[in-house]
Amino acid sequence: MLLDILIPPAWAQAGAEGPSMLPMIFTMVLIFAVMYFMVIRPQSKRNKEHRALVAGLAEGDEVVATGGMAGRVAALADQFVTLEIAKNVQVKVQRHSVSAVLPKGTLKSI
Repeated sequence: MLLDILIPPAWAQAGAEGPSMLPMIFTMVLIFAVMYFMVIRPQSKRNKEHRALVAGLAEGDEVVATGGMAGRVAALADQFVTLEIAKNVQVKVQRHSVSAVLPKGTLKSI
């Protein structure tokens, strides 16, 4: 039965009527809709949230970089963020590598 949607059965009938394209078009639209709602839309939502997170960084925020390095934002530039990971130890990372902003005081408890 499922194959009848994908591959129309061949009937031995006299007539010039061609196979209907409607089931194939319906299937393609259905596949695109599933891909949109399960892959494209969630990914674009995550990208939008990450851009907002990176744009909202401020000095003094406690953050975690993509590699797992946690630190406090000491300085901001256009493309780079300077993280203070220990007293008098600062590291520069790219802005887009900041993956999360931690609640205040989290670094003291680590």
